[in-house]
Amino acid sequence: MSTPATSLFSSDLSVINVGLAMFDRDITAQGAQVTTLDWTPPAGGNPEALAALDALEAPEVAERIAAANAEAVERIMSARPMLIGYGRALDVVPGMTPTTILHSGPPITWDRMNGPMKGAITGAIVFEGLAKDLDEAAEVAASGQITFKPCHEADSVGSMAGVTSASMYVHIVKNETHGNVAYTNLSEQMAKILRMGANDQSVIDRLVWMRDVFGPMLKEAVEFTGPIDLRLLLSQAIHMGDECHNRNGAGTLLLFQALAPGLLQSSFTTAQKKEVFDFVASSDYFSGPTWMAVAKAALDAANGVENSTVVTTMARNGVEFGIRVAGLPGQWFTGPAQKVVGPMFAGYKPEDSGLDIGDSAITETYGFGGFAMSAAPAIVALVGGTVAEAMGYTRDMGEITTAENPNVTIPALNFQGLPTGIDVRKVLATGILPIINTAIAHKDAGIGMIGAGITHPPATAFEQAAVALARTVA
Repeated sequence: MSTPATSLFSSDLSVINVGLAMFDRDITAQGAQVTTLDWTPPAGGNPEALAALDALEAPEVAERIAAANAEAVERIMSARPMLIGYGRALDVVPGMTPTTILHSGPPITWDRMNGPMKGAITGAIVFEGLAKDLDEAAEVAASGQITFKPCHEADSVGSMAGVTSASMYVHIVKNETHGNVAYTNLSEQMAKILRMGANDQSVIDRLVWMRDVFGPMLKEAVEFTGPIDLRLLLSQAIHMGDECHNRNGAGTLLLFQALAPGLLQSSFTTAQKKEVFDFVASSDYFSGPTWMAVAKAALDAANGVENSTVVTTMARNGVEFGIRVAGLPGQWFTGPAQKVVGPMFAGYKPEDSGLDIGDSAITETYGFGGFAMSAAPAIVALVGGTVAEAMGYTRDMGEITTAENPNVTIPALNFQGLPTGIDVRKVLATGILPIINTAIAHKDAGIGMIGAGITHPPATAFEQAAVALARTVA
């Protein structure tokens, strides 16, 4: 007798597998066609995080969160960061002292730091004249004489190791809409540089020149030009094919175009001006730190919005990856720093790589960098992958964000705004982690950049945030 069940098993089956990937092999072995759904349980199946997610998505709580997130994202999108000057960190960065050294990522002590960060710190100590050589600098660093502090806890951001010491010049970027200020150090350009952990005499000599010529000339330049609208330049650069994290050709052109009249009017000699012009021309990365300060100035405006689950910081110190959330200002939620997967420079292997490091993921936190790779498909030549994947990343990030930023748009996606406002709840509910494209530093001090690629935060940081949010919001 024919029944629906017997009819089912006597016909060809087309199966959708929502279980473990291994199940599809068994089904295929039986001659059936199978499609495996790329799916993970919410919050990775973590019971505590699942309970927190349920609490945050309860109707009455979700309503409060939605209103808070709308306010937080509006603050981010309405921010208008302006470059108002450059100055010595000691003179302008809050809390800076002659023996303070800022670093990237969440807080970390000297004994736990990785090779690139220790290399950058010892180089900075020698540069500041606090030690005569790198060996003595390591002793000074371990002695307790140096105050180590995350850049993010000093209204700052720093590329890679993020090391910023008292005599280094920094950008001064003011959020004209909300009044807060952000700082970031100057680009050393690329390869064998302090922020990548290199620290030989050539690195120190470059830092001295940046302190004595480059920084002061930039300072004078902005005194002539007046404030520069960085959000406008960022939007233009993305329209010209940058994603403004690792691809900065257009952005550097635009920023230098804005600064050049002031540089030419500065009091420095023609020979010194030529040095600066040649230095900027040596690498497209000149504007990279500038965009980081733009993102920092905008995102900090959202800190303190009660009940908000919007992420305002993603930062890594080479050991831990930390996030901070608008509704829980000042609190870090951390997990292990991840590997960065991508092309390596000739002569290096993946096992030479240090783990993910740097505050530059502030760009993705705002919505560009990896989130805007669809605007800059040529970035795959540096970080790997395909153009189709680059286009897909922006769409994926739309699944875990709150809004699209109408002030910074992507032509290739019909001028869709940047995906803005990473929501802790959406990350856990979808299992989609933020995408970050970034440089790779060698695991040991003294070497520098050896590649670039793609990475993600650890899910545990978002799980911790959700649990903490549930205690205060739900």
